Amino acid sequence: MSNKPNYEAGLGSDAKKDPRRIVFITKKTSAKVKGDVGPQVMSYPHVLIREVIAFQALTIVLVLIALLWDAPLEQLANPLLTPNPAKAPWYFLGLQELLHYFPPVVGGVLIPTLVVVALIVIPYFHVNIQGEPFWKSRRRHLLPVVGSVLAALVALLGAYEAWTVLVPTAVIGGAVLGAKFLLPGQGRLAGFLNSRPLPWWVMTWFITVALTLTIVGTFFRGPSWSWVWPWR
Repeated sequence: MSNKPNYEAGLGSDAKKDPRRIVFITKKTSAKVKGDVGPQVMSYPHVLIREVIAFQALTIVLVLIALLWDAPLEQLANPLLTPNPAKAPWYFLGLQELLHYFPPVVGGVLIPTLVVVALIVIPYFHVNIQGEPFWKSRRRHLLPVVGSVLAALVALLGAYEAWTVLVPTAVIGGAVLGAKFLLPGQGRLAGFLNSRPLPWWVMTWFITVALTLTIVGTFFRGPSWSWVWPWR
């Protein structure tokens, strides 16, 4: 007759160290399995050498681009002649585009301040911290709330005729509402939209609006900040 395994009861949390023990996990312990440590290397010289090589390669590429193509510089600055349109650097064109639709206090102070405050405050809240899909296990009253917020935002942007913000907002908002009624088995796009969490939707909307404002301000704004087509 084969000997029966002898199980012993004890306190512990390492199932790999004691695989044949019956372990009682208390409130102050958590079950865990310690894996084997993989191969490791020192940051010097392995990582630093690769960073130096990448830096040198980037420098060579930038030098070649500077030798082959001239920088798009304009004539010398003349304080007596203001260019029309007077455009800010590309990283401020989105803000300048907002000033075209909203009053200066709103577009230049209130909206940028709210964006900065949101970027600072949001990480301190448990906003979908587990990365679950936005519409997973949501109560029925969430759909009217999301629809009302989107409708109010679209109405506000429409009242100010801020089309460069309204269009991407309507597209992202429609995708959010559409993900509610799509089934994961209806295709790759449906499965992708169904699996997106709330932070992904918020950041996608923010990036889409910022890119739209920058592109429109760069290529579609002409004299007196009028709408022009870049190919004309």
